Amino acid sequence: MPIVNCCLTARGSGVPRVAAMAFDFPGPAPSAALLRRRRLLQLGLGSAGGLLLPALLGGCGRSDAPFLLATEGAMPPPWLKRLPAPWQQRTVAGPGELLASLAASGGAGSGGAGSDVQSRPRPALLALPDGWASSLSVAQLQPLAQPQLLEQLSAAAQPLSRLYRSEGSAALAFPWAFSPWVMALRSQPALAKRAAEGWELLLDPGLRQKLVLPSSPRVCMALVRGDFERLRALRANALAYDDANALNLLLSGAAAVAVVPLQALIPLLRRDQRLQVLLPASGAPLSWQLLLRLAGGAPPPLDWLQAVLEPPLLPRLLAAGWVPPLPRPRLAAALADFPPALAQLLLPAESLLSRCWSLPPLDMRQRLALQTLWDAAAPSL
Repeated sequence: MPIVNCCLTARGSGVPRVAAMAFDFPGPAPSAALLRRRRLLQLGLGSAGGLLLPALLGGCGRSDAPFLLATEGAMPPPWLKRLPAPWQQRTVAGPGELLASLAASGGAGSGGAGSDVQSRPRPALLALPDGWASSLSVAQLQPLAQPQLLEQLSAAAQPLSRLYRSEGSAALAFPWAFSPWVMALRSQPALAKRAAEGWELLLDPGLRQKLVLPSSPRVCMALVRGDFERLRALRANALAYDDANALNLLLSGAAAVAVVPLQALIPLLRRDQRLQVLLPASGAPLSWQLLLRLAGGAPPPLDWLQAVLEPPLLPRLLAAGWVPPLPRPRLAAALADFPPALAQLLLPAESLLSRCWSLPPLDMRQRLALQTLWDAAAPSL
């Protein structure tokens, strides 16, 4: 199991919030019925993201310019700066706000022809994690039509490009980065010595109320492979389900261990020995970053998409923790000048990486079954 010692610099200040739970990432696909005025207020106008929503809907600069809609911090700034004119970039606070914004602009099936909703600007490209992207219907999307780009990606990325539809289906997404979920330990040398136990470390009774878990119950269940007794032990140890604020909870001393995507940790690595990063030898669930083209949207700029897969941009992205799903020799070449421990963490051994897995969308029956399991494993009050 790769173990990396590092120092962490806290981001932000104040008391970390605890994120709201959402089963299987965002829940059912948004619709006009689900995202009416009250829901828009809850997701956008009722939060810090609400300051961004009016600007998004009203547009800025050229109202007819194609734009990419992303969430804050979801894409590398060096890549975004290369977005060519006349393309623009707009951001909202999080994936929930992004889907609400899309619905308000007519991108989620709301509004009729000629309505005020339809007159609002709609993004041409969306940046979403794979779990949230599964909320979109195929009818909302348009094939990328960039086979020369997708052919460069590894075999593991191909199902993501089809959003897990059958082989031979048109590619609807550009899976430009992936990240395994890992354990971050703070000042826990005894636990670090038991690294060979992998995810079982999270069940240690000594971690009761000291563990920060992902805000997605589905990812939590994936860590214990859906085993009921282990899930119950895992939930008993949870201090919070909040990967967005996990590092602040860890640094404040409120938590001893946090489960977060590796990408979030890489920019924070320093020489301080308080923090260790564990990637279990048994593998880990993967999170993916996708770009999707909305139906009717302008074709994405191919040169800009290609830039993320090659130098000089590729090493800069890797240094920030963003790992494109390229064939192993290309990634190894880009990591040649990296410190060996960091390179090993970003590109684990092939045997370990082959044991990592993605999380395809659930049908309603599977969703209900996992929801029942999750509820049953809740700690007793």
